[in-house]
Amino acid sequence: MLIIDDLLLFPVRSILWVFKEIHNAAQEEQANEAEAITAELSELYMMLETGKITETEFDTREKILLDRLDVVQARETDLEDEDQEDEEQEEQEEQEDA
Repeated sequence: MLIIDDLLLFPVRSILWVFKEIHNAAQEEQANEAEAITAELSELYMMLETGKITETEFDTREKILLDRLDVVQARETDLEDEDQEDEEQEEQEEQEDA
């Protein structure tokens, strides 16, 4: 019976594994997004210093990158706040149960 169960559940387990891998990849990408934006800003400063771009072009691109960085940092802060609230709520529930 175990072999039949494994064969029947294999498609479901495979789909779940694929979704978990996609989720993990998305989390890694979000975690590295702030670093990527910071690297782009560094490149932008170097391009300005070497004269490859003008001051107005620099200002425009810098504003876009800084706005993206603000969004990423706000999202990270929100996630940290949610995690902290969840932990506090769990502690309160444990104290109420005791």
